[in-house]
Amino acid sequence: MRTRLTKFSAIAFVLVFLLSANTALFAQNADRRTNLQIYGSALQYKGELGNQFFEKDMEWGGGISLNRYLSPSFDAGLHLTYGGADAVNGASSMDANIGTAMLGLRLKMYGKILKEDAFIGPYLTVAGGLAFASADGSVNGTAFDDNFTTSALMGGAGIRLRFSDVVSAFVQTGYLFTGNDGFDGQKGGDNDRFLQHNFGLGFNLGKATDTDGDGVPDRRDKCPDTPTGVQVDKNGCPIDTDGDGVPDYQDQCPTEAGVANLQGCPDRDGDGVADKDDQCPDEAGTAATQGCPDSDGDGVADRDDKCPDTPAGVQTGPDGCPTDADGDGVPDNEDLCPNSAGPADKGGCPELDAATLKLMEEKVRFEFDRARVQEGYKQLLDSIVVALEKYPDHVLLIKGHADHIGSAEYNQALSERRAQAVKDYLIERGVQNPDRLVTRGYGETQPLVKVNERLSKRRTESARAKNRRVGFELNTPDMKLNMD
Repeated sequence: MRTRLTKFSAIAFVLVFLLSANTALFAQNADRRTNLQIYGSALQYKGELGNQFFEKDMEWGGGISLNRYLSPSFDAGLHLTYGGADAVNGASSMDANIGTAMLGLRLKMYGKILKEDAFIGPYLTVAGGLAFASADGSVNGTAFDDNFTTSALMGGAGIRLRFSDVVSAFVQTGYLFTGNDGFDGQKGGDNDRFLQHNFGLGFNLGKATDTDGDGVPDRRDKCPDTPTGVQVDKNGCPIDTDGDGVPDYQDQCPTEAGVANLQGCPDRDGDGVADKDDQCPDEAGTAATQGCPDSDGDGVADRDDKCPDTPAGVQTGPDGCPTDADGDGVPDNEDLCPNSAGPADKGGCPELDAATLKLMEEKVRFEFDRARVQEGYKQLLDSIVVALEKYPDHVLLIKGHADHIGSAEYNQALSERRAQAVKDYLIERGVQNPDRLVTRGYGETQPLVKVNERLSKRRTESARAKNRRVGFELNTPDMKLNMD
């Protein structure tokens, strides 16, 4: 039996070594969750030959355990021990070598009740498995020699003493129940049992998981996603020298307490412009004016604004005054013709020259019941295109007319088509901003020549031809047109 126990112990130690060497098998991605314990173990016997509990004399052996962290409250473990027990009572005696292999569960007081890294860590433990025994001796002078395997159950308590993240010591006492009464060669009473005392060292295996590589294990890292290379404190969080809540690696002013939305820089006047960029750090301003006040909101700081009361929304120049694109002295926001110079009393619009006024008196004539621009009038319309280029801000009213032949409704539609035909031609010839071409149809209501409608069509043809026309009116863009 001693040979069998020796072989068993050798196999068990090899198994534990292999398991502990490959910590990834147990540790997964957690922080040193596998613990290897090596310890001395002593047994105190209680059975038919007596009760050695709490006596000084003990038989010593040893053991090894491989423990796995399950949660802050529980560990699981594989426990292998080897030891001996002997006793003498009169003519009876026994000498037993005992090995145990058990799986256990540990209830820790140092996960939630106490801190996990507390120096003193009490715990309770329970384990179950097998006991392997080789026992010999005598019963009332009759020798016995027996080898057997039996069930075993142990409950106990211990204290862990933590020296570092890797090394700890422990002491533990457990009550070992067995499923056999043959350790002392005498059967028939209560099964033999033992007190088992263990003390030794524990070693946390593997390497602490440190996802962000800052030197602080994930278990204690309050900032586990810190970028590579950033200096951190003991909690794994980036250093914040000025204590403003913005870590130094993101802080543009790491030695001055500031605000997060300004990359950690101070803003004395609270205008949203960091003092380092603020041309007026003690007066609230705007970002557009480098932190300086801008009373009229035109984008020019008051200190540089020659027109500090410019109405809101008015475009201004570098001096803060309204722009005057045509240089006529009338600011664009008041200039009816901002692209062509004119006097103030005309709203900044130029007066039409004599040639243009004469051109506006010309008419485009149309064939009877037609809305087609005839070739002979295209030169006139081309001249109007030139006039519109000369007065780019003016509006042209295109007025269509018809003679009296036909219904009033038909003639109204015909006059509108004639005005539109002229507009289409002007657009085709490249008039800029076609929106300033306004058409209006007047039907037969405004004849140039009064026609005696009782006469025949032949006799009134010449007069009616003068009434089939399109006329023009060019005026300022405030639409002060004669629409009647």
